[in-house]
Amino acid sequence: MVCTLMHKRLAVAELELDDATGFIRRIDAVSAPEHLPVGVSFQKGTADRGALNDWWGDRSIPASRSGIQQALESLDIPNTKLLLLRCYGLSLSDQYWICPRGSGLTWEQINFFDNPFSDDMGDVLFGRPKREPEFDFSSPDNTSDGFLKKRWKIIHGKRCLIKGGSNPFQQQPFNEVIASDIMQSLGIPHVPYSVIWSEGRPYSVCEDFVTQDTELISAWRIMQTQKKSNSVSVYQHFVNCCQSLGIPDVIPALDRMIVLDYLIANEDRHFNNFGVLRNAETLEWLGIAPIFDSGSSLGYDKTASQIRSGRDVVCKPFKKTHEEQLQLVSSLAWIDFSALDDGKDLVYQIMSSAQAKEIVGEERIDAIAETVCRRVQFVQQMSAEQQPGFAAHSTAGDVEKDIAEDYTTKMDFNIS
Repeated sequence: MVCTLMHKRLAVAELELDDATGFIRRIDAVSAPEHLPVGVSFQKGTADRGALNDWWGDRSIPASRSGIQQALESLDIPNTKLLLLRCYGLSLSDQYWICPRGSGLTWEQINFFDNPFSDDMGDVLFGRPKREPEFDFSSPDNTSDGFLKKRWKIIHGKRCLIKGGSNPFQQQPFNEVIASDIMQSLGIPHVPYSVIWSEGRPYSVCEDFVTQDTELISAWRIMQTQKKSNSVSVYQHFVNCCQSLGIPDVIPALDRMIVLDYLIANEDRHFNNFGVLRNAETLEWLGIAPIFDSGSSLGYDKTASQIRSGRDVVCKPFKKTHEEQLQLVSSLAWIDFSALDDGKDLVYQIMSSAQAKEIVGEERIDAIAETVCRRVQFVQQMSAEQQPGFAAHSTAGDVEKDIAEDYTTKMDFNIS
């Protein structure tokens, strides 16, 4: 396929894609190098094809997504990258897309922010049979990241992401709400979540925080703008990249994210589920994106005794333990600890339904509530006794690989 990489209405580069694999075979003329995806270098009139392929591949559904192999088999498509071609690479996270040569397509005609999209792909991803004969691939589900089953749906005119949990406890949807309520109490910019039920299973729902004029650039893409020195920590490398690009208020935003992740024992804050917002047309950096995707936390896959012990909690993205990562925080003075007095009650309130108790387990709910309370007390003690920030430049304990958890859960979904 010969096509143009577009950034909203602007032609960026001419590409040739392999119809059999979905990879970019060749980059021809680059007409707007400043609008190439972040982290794709342009030197001596040439764009880095390897880096652009990495960006394009990261745009597709991960091959390890729960249920994706069954979905691909039902669609008779060999890999998820080919799904990108079926929806022109359109997303609800940014404004990039590909325009096939001679198609005459325009941004106004096909973007998902202003136009309706099909539910067919989301249905297949959630285990429903392929609709015959008029299957419509026009969906942002083809470009959704992550390992849990998820889908986009228009609800009351809003673009909403619906995501399930993993067996055996299906706890992630509740964790999203607990995390958002904690952030609301502390005044941390965040994406609000709610829980809905369908066929006896909980799902988290959040509205898209990216608009027609903005886009989310992942931390991973930001970190590709500079080569990291071995003597610089991962944390400091990210800060350096942001400061070099002119992204405002990075350190206070990271402080809040790190504290939140400690309080909820988040195990999967990898470099693709936090990032930066920018204006898609002017390329102005707007700041760190509101915090989202905090479900893999609060012992989501652990027994009650494991949750209470606090052992075996994985930490990302900057250090291997949350206690080490807390040392990166430049200030704790912004925390109103009185706002967290009802942290235990908050957990019970969110998991109070009979359905939640049956799935999550009352003993585990007790352990989760106790853990939140204990972690709040630890941060409060740290605020009173310690001077944070002394380990910001250390490379000791840096996370070596950005690997998310692999979830295996089968779900059906039905929204009327």
